[in-house]
This record gives sequence, C-alpha cells and structure tokens, in this order.
Amino acid sequence: MAVVVPPGIQPIGPAIASPARRAESVRRTSTIDATWERDSRDTPMHLLGRSRDLFTPTDDSTPIVVREDTMRAVAGPDRVLTEISTTPKLDNLEVLIGLKGGLRAKIVANFPDLVQEGPPLYLLLDDISGATLVSGFAFTHWDPAGVGIFDKEIDPALKSRKLSMLNICAGFQEGSSALGVDGPPAKHSIQPVANLPIGEDSLAWHELFETQKVSARRARRIDVWREGNEWVIDAFFQDSGTSPSGQRIAVHEYTIAARVDSSTGIVTAIKAIPQVLPFQECPMAIIAVSRLVGQQIREFRTLVNELLPGSDGCTHMNDTLRALAEVPVIAAQLPK
Repeated sequence: MAVVVPPGIQPIGPAIASPARRAESVRRTSTIDATWERDSRDTPMHLLGRSRDLFTPTDDSTPIVVREDTMRAVAGPDRVLTEISTTPKLDNLEVLIGLKGGLRAKIVANFPDLVQEGPPLYLLLDDISGATLVSGFAFTHWDPAGVGIFDKEIDPALKSRKLSMLNICAGFQEGSSALGVDGPPAKHSIQPVANLPIGEDSLAWHELFETQKVSARRARRIDVWREGNEWVIDAFFQDSGTSPSGQRIAVHEYTIAARVDSSTGIVTAIKAIPQVLPFQECPMAIIAVSRLVGQQIREFRTLVNELLPGSDGCTHMNDTLRALAEVPVIAAQLPK
C-alpha cells in the first residue's frame, strides 16, 4: 500500500547556503569533496576535507579564525579506506585503514580525546562514511550514454537492492515510492543549486575546492550565537555534485533551526526543514524531530539515532542533527 504523505510535508527548495554572518557569532563550516582518477567510478576515490570555526566580532575588526583543520583520504571503489592523513596530525590514524563499515565506532573508540574536544577535525572524520556512501550521485549527469544513473531504477537488480533496505529511513519505509512496491521505483528528485560562496562575503566559507571534473561534495554550516540565556542555532547540510554544464546539482539538503539553554545544554526548541530530498516520503522524518526537545544537545551523536530510528528518521536529517552535538564546543568561543 502506498504511503500517504501528510499535507505540507514536502521539500521547499534550496536554502540560502551562505546567509550573512551575525555579529558575535561563530560559524563552523565543513566540506568533503570527492573526485575519481580518470573520472571513473572503478578507480580510487580521493577525499579532501576542510573545516573551520570563524568568530565574527561586534565591531568592524577582522573576524578570527579560531581553528581550521584538513583531512585527506583515499578509498577504493568499494569505499574501503586505503590512505588517510590530517592537519593537525593525528597519531594512530592507521587504525582506520581497511575500514568501511564501523568507521564511526572505530573513531570513537580510538580517539576519545578528539571526540570529547569536538574540533572541526572530528566532524570531518565522522563524516567520511556518509560522504563516501552518497558520492556515487556525482555521476548522475556524467553518464557517457547520456542517461543518468538514477534514470535506470527500473532495473530489477536495483529494485531488489532497494527492497533490502526496507524501513531503514522514512524514504524507504514500507510502501514508499522509492521502493517501487506499486510500480517502478520513483526517480530521485534533484535540484540545481548555487555554489556555496553566495554574495560578497569572502569569509562566508573556508577555502573551497573547485573542479570541472566529476565531483561530489558534502557541505555543512553551523552558525551559533547567543540571545539572552540561550544559544541560537542555524544549520545547513547539503549533498551535491558537479555536472558538465558547470551547474551544481543537489540531492539532499536540510536546514535546522534550534534553541538551547546555555546553562544546561538542554534543547528548548528545534525544527528540521526539508529543502531538497530525493523521494516524496523523505520529509516525513521531520515529524519526529520534536522528540529532541528536552534532550541534552551534547549527546546528539548517540541520541539522534536512538530517538529517530528507522522509518522515523532520515539518514541525512539524522546526520545533520548529529553534528549539532558540538554546539557547546562552538558556543564556548562566544564572548561571555
């Protein structure tokens, strides 16, 4: 039976990725860009991750780069890591080599100080799994036959693979159009988006990687500022890829608006806004986000998947929310 999507639960279109920076705010940005040797999916995937915390003062003085980290990695066509390095240098990174599944748990187990400190580098490492999983989307508009990979979803093998993911998220819940239970699986809904530096603010993002070749990008922006006894959060998440025309195309995009009691770290209000999503059922995940009100934001790395499991959540929305666990770390850089 087909899923009935409640009225008003639908993507509203691309967000403004780079709003004006607020006075006395901290902006954490991160990107992981993936490219392939000879633009072939059968070759190693090269990852370049960059992340930065930027404090914007109240006066006209120069914004302060609080910290800026980088990550470089190589993964095989099977997404298994074969190389990784970071700046600043992180000892014992070789424990991540050979992994695909279990990467996040391995990071938590082997780098507890990094997890506790919550710098930009931890966000980059935690994001490797998700970024590599979605990266194949980059080839959508580069198919040599002129047909995007997601236009081939009537393929029985692909349909069978999708059915094996039944109820892993709202978009793949039983009866969803993505699974094609009542017919051919729905094609991904994708949208053209502007490149990240919008407007004249050269500091809106850290240095960005640019290429005319096949490339995927996972991008995040988390703005935090203080209003009274609360931290206010404006967060942005996007998975996108390049195209031969030069137009960037997004397949996943969320924004999050939230408020947190600055003395306790308890979430007082939170809202997830679906901007760009592949299937009509995906946005239904936002219905359950209110479960996070009253929760400790520093625990979001584990709480989000516990409170928004399976078809109650969305893989990409949950990822957007999980990264808010470091909001107290970001907010600690604000004036008292």
